[in-house]
Amino acid sequence: MAKQNIFDYETFFNGYRKLRENPWSANELFEKPALFSLLPGLEGKKILDLGCGFGDHCTEYVRRGAASVTGIDISERMLDAARRENADPRITYIRMPMEDIGGLGGPFDLAVSSLAIHYVEDFRSLVKNVHGLLAAGGLFVFSQEHPMNSCFNGGERWTKDGNGVKLFANIALYSVDGERESGWFVDRVKKYHRTFSTIINTLIEEGFAIERIAEPVPTEEQMRLYPSHADLMHRPDFLLVRAKKD
Repeated sequence: MAKQNIFDYETFFNGYRKLRENPWSANELFEKPALFSLLPGLEGKKILDLGCGFGDHCTEYVRRGAASVTGIDISERMLDAARRENADPRITYIRMPMEDIGGLGGPFDLAVSSLAIHYVEDFRSLVKNVHGLLAAGGLFVFSQEHPMNSCFNGGERWTKDGNGVKLFANIALYSVDGERESGWFVDRVKKYHRTFSTIINTLIEEGFAIERIAEPVPTEEQMRLYPSHADLMHRPDFLLVRAKKD
């Protein structure tokens, strides 16, 4: 089955790049700090970055002392940017869908993924492959759309009052795992929803011990500075997990 490669569509790529370059985006304010807070010390580590995108994280891993970083992504546009803007002798970029990582050479000390796993249909197979690529005691740290967010499949995301203030999020079919489509820069962007229990139980069943979970929301200071992110208090955008190979 052909893997979705929405990031090579010019309209989507340009829109996504603009979003990620915004220092006040939810990605920069909440997801990225939460992800890095879950990482161990990286000195001398061999790291696999799943869905590495522009390679910013790969460069940061090297800056923090990683011995080597392998960044994989399905998007040639993303990898072109990564090779231009985030090149380093210790970083290797490979065009590859996450579903195909089983053939990579290992072992890795750490596998990391930032906001990419919800594009993968077969989560169990991915988890199994990551487990097989990690050294004993290796860590799998990832962020994804929060399940309360990924269940969205059209219509209005929010119920608002007469002044447009968001009262609560509209949630439907949360308990039904499977494909979802929504408009985001382009029409019919395909993602895969999984309940919280599906995510956690799959990790446990495939040999991981859950060490930490994060659902970042704004601090009082961030609420004051960036009031547009107050809706995260109704439901978080992101779920982050740190799991250890047994």
